[in-house]
Amino acid sequence: MKRYDIYWASLDPVKGAEIAKTRPVVIVSLDALNLHLKTVTVCPLTSSLHPSWPSRVQIICDRKPAEIAVDQIRTISKSRLGGKLDRLSEEDAAGLRRIITEMYGE
Repeated sequence: MKRYDIYWASLDPVKGAEIAKTRPVVIVSLDALNLHLKTVTVCPLTSSLHPSWPSRVQIICDRKPAEIAVDQIRTISKSRLGGKLDRLSEEDAAGLRRIITEMYGE
């Protein structure tokens, strides 16, 4: 399980406006943390596209258009993860880092 890998994750139960259901998520926590902790920090993917939203990164995942919902970043138990689906390209990973930095600081 590495940074920028995309896995299926069961995000239920949720509260309020959190993104729900089983969906792809991209791991954004550092590999050193992923190796030792029982949790990972992820951003969920959605097929509801909002190209003008500055908190979203447009990608292709499993040959389909998707958005990384950086505004929905969260830490989950590794037990919520299912199978690996994909991995971000270097270009998409750089775009994701840029948006995370813009939203949450360096």
